Amino acid sequence: MLDETQDHRFPCPQCGADLRFSPGEGKLICDHCGYSEPLTTPRAGTRPIEELDLRRGLEAALPDAEMEVTRTSRCPNCGAVIEFDPAVHSTECPFCATPVVTGTGENRHIKPKGLAPFDITEREARGAMNRWLGSLWFAPSGLQDYARKGRAMQGVYVPYWTFDADTRSRYSGRRGTVYYESQPVQVRDQQGRVRTEMRQVAKIRWTPVSGRVARFFDDVLILASRSLPKSHTDALLPWDLTRLEPYQPEFLAGFRAEGYTVSLEEGLTEARAYMDRMIERDVRFDIGGDRQEIHNIDTEVSDVTFKHILLPVWTAAYKFRGRSYRFVVNGQTGKVQGERPWSPWKITVAVILGLIVAGVVIWLSQNPEFQQQFN
Repeated sequence: MLDETQDHRFPCPQCGADLRFSPGEGKLICDHCGYSEPLTTPRAGTRPIEELDLRRGLEAALPDAEMEVTRTSRCPNCGAVIEFDPAVHSTECPFCATPVVTGTGENRHIKPKGLAPFDITEREARGAMNRWLGSLWFAPSGLQDYARKGRAMQGVYVPYWTFDADTRSRYSGRRGTVYYESQPVQVRDQQGRVRTEMRQVAKIRWTPVSGRVARFFDDVLILASRSLPKSHTDALLPWDLTRLEPYQPEFLAGFRAEGYTVSLEEGLTEARAYMDRMIERDVRFDIGGDRQEIHNIDTEVSDVTFKHILLPVWTAAYKFRGRSYRFVVNGQTGKVQGERPWSPWKITVAVILGLIVAGVVIWLSQNPEFQQQFN
């Protein structure tokens, strides 16, 4: 039975302060004394990341080496399960800015097999967020200023499941081929007279079909968290999973990691729905023709494996005028997504100005003699 709690703190050998992983540099650094040491890892893609057997995962029969215990606290507002350093007793949730008092709770879960390290720094992420906010019309100026002057963004590793599967499907249906026939059609002209014209009318010729399709699914990516709206995380796509590194706790130094709250079984259900959509698309392509009808698809799934991975997200959550605003930045690419803020005052002023302009245009159109004075 695994009983050792994982700790993602690494003391500096020179001064004893905590080292942190430096995005883009691939090394651990000490902000207190400047000490640094390289983080030696195999080049991404040179060492395959091991997949785990799905059946053993669903039956909770994985070896103890595939499990870990971490100190976590659950946000009372959004439900995020976040790892905190043992010395931290209270903080704010990085996803919704709700105050969280850390407890002594421990979470035993499947250990991550791989992660994508942060590539962009907090400064770069903040710059991307500010540019995104600046591009939004009718956003509250106060929120933009507050975000620019606010505290540093937080780097959080967000949990995902990936699934691999080999599928073979048999199908039956019909292929539709469009052809045209000339048919007499009665039409009425502008004078009200009725005449008969020959027109081409589309018809469909249906042919029964059956066949087989096969597809290997590699790394079907499923979000394993409910703390952020799926629209936020979907907007951060795509992720470059070819750059996954084998999991090492040193990558988490100076960052937080969110525990998964979507179970392996729930993740599999979502992955199978995605696979079914892709298989249906393959079947329609295989049927061909101009139209397709699918009567039945029977899919055999084999060699299903999974892994738990962590992907890097910079987060910012601000309480502004009684409301929480959440922003996320892809830690690989710098892509930004957030809750769209609106300024009632800016909208009101824009509406008033629009009405004034419309009123002036209408008045000028109704008073041509006024226009002639300027001609």
